[in-house]
Amino acid sequence: MLNENLKAIRKSKGLSQEELAIKLNVVRQTISKWEQGLSVPDSDMLISLSEALETPVSTLLGEAVTEPEADDLKAISEKLEIINLQLARRKTTIRTLLHWLLIALCAVIVTLSIAVILSDSPYLGWDFNDPETAIAGTAYHAFEWLFVRLAPVILAGAVVGIFLTRKKA
Repeated sequence: MLNENLKAIRKSKGLSQEELAIKLNVVRQTISKWEQGLSVPDSDMLISLSEALETPVSTLLGEAVTEPEADDLKAISEKLEIINLQLARRKTTIRTLLHWLLIALCAVIVTLSIAVILSDSPYLGWDFNDPETAIAGTAYHAFEWLFVRLAPVILAGAVVGIFLTRKKA
């Protein structure tokens, strides 16, 4: 029972006999003898084994530990494949959405640029003695001032973003 459990747990942890032997400060042949049932570890070594394998002593001595069967591994790999496909689809969807949002942003910036150019700063002819007109004119001027400085940077960033999010052939 111990020999079978030791071998199954060691393999499930991804350890070779040599690696386990190094952890326990014994030679590889000792591990091999335990796994073949030719000898058994003493109580202190059994405790060290349980610590090295991060498994309770009762599990080492108790019921048979079964190694994952090929069907279990196949089922797990199929689930991982499905998850990978879902993640790939999600990534593609997000990339496509971002791509079209950046195109829309470029269209909005170009449209606003044309509107600002065609409006030719109408607030310059307004009577700023009227407080409401003064506030509206100042707000329009602030928008125009910020837009003229930020729009080229945002447009350049959006164009780069469109290039980076395009569908690769």
